[in-house]
Amino acid sequence: MARSAPHPSKKASDSGSFYPPEDGLPTLPAIDWGSIGATAPTVLPASGDALPEADVVVITWAEAEWAALQHVFVSSGEAMTHDQSKADHEWTQWTRYDKDMPPYSGHDAESWTYWGLYCLVQMGSTRVLLFKSNTHLDWPGAAYLGAMIEQIVKESSPSMLFSIGTAGGSRLTDHLGAVNVVNAGTLYSASDPTSDWPTYASDYTPDWTTISKSGFDALLVDIPATEDRLQALAAAFNAHYGTDTPLHGTDPDTPSFDPLGLCTPTSPVALNDLVTPTNVPLLTTATFVVGTTDGQYADYAVIEMDDAVIGKVCQEKGVAFGFVRNVSDPAQNAVLPSEVQGNWGSAVYETFGLYTSVNGALTTWALIDAMASSDA
Repeated sequence: MARSAPHPSKKASDSGSFYPPEDGLPTLPAIDWGSIGATAPTVLPASGDALPEADVVVITWAEAEWAALQHVFVSSGEAMTHDQSKADHEWTQWTRYDKDMPPYSGHDAESWTYWGLYCLVQMGSTRVLLFKSNTHLDWPGAAYLGAMIEQIVKESSPSMLFSIGTAGGSRLTDHLGAVNVVNAGTLYSASDPTSDWPTYASDYTPDWTTISKSGFDALLVDIPATEDRLQALAAAFNAHYGTDTPLHGTDPDTPSFDPLGLCTPTSPVALNDLVTPTNVPLLTTATFVVGTTDGQYADYAVIEMDDAVIGKVCQEKGVAFGFVRNVSDPAQNAVLPSEVQGNWGSAVYETFGLYTSVNGALTTWALIDAMASSDA
């Protein structure tokens, strides 16, 4: 069985309320935009029940991803602690959006009372609509996710849409925190051969001009996945589940959490343009699917749970799209039971997903900045 852990709410099994140790996790610093000759995005007021018009839409999904979007695009002049990243009720710049929601009576219907939350910001002459989605492929389902994207496109009239956030790793070269930029998504189907899986692609080509600027790497945050912290996470995991799995192992056929050392981030963090010239799609699943150390799904950029549906709608509506996904839990050891793969991936995400997401949000900011500069 395979799995993916892009979001903490989508674990392979009930983790039994395992809470990874968070003591000593670093504070996100204020962003020094001036160091690269840039200025912070400006928040614009929201009004009315319809979405405002925007040149670019940026959609994100899970809580850590939302915190990263807040930190980079909304409150970049302030530091953010790991605890503050969870205090979403204090983010008053965001507006709940529930216009024209269709009826839904399925699982957990009482929680699906709004499409998501939005915040409009200005970057130079470019208006950017930030959207934190409460609507997903796995819940309440593909039809509702597609309807939300159609409505966003209709009301905001963007020329470009990005979906960004965390994802499960699939490529065996991608360490924790790698950011992969793609313009295509393939929709997984357990009942069909891979040759029949549909792929939806855009003609979007990422502009690396801002990312290539001297000093941009210094804006990226260090992912605090030190050997000591990873060992502590493994120890806490084993204590909770009553297991004795080591963090590392020299024998690939012996169970260990990280036989390839992929949980140790590279320095600097890898930012990968997988459009030029390779054109690698990501893989979208509605169920728990994972890339593993035996190369399972290694032909895909990452594995996540929404983007191919977005690509399908945008392709139909003639809107360019791109996906900026950070590896919040790398490819899992193929010899571990699938339940352990899922729970370990979730533990890694819970601990480090905020930091990997900030780098993904900074990459997205830089891609929009480059687009805005070329249009000026």
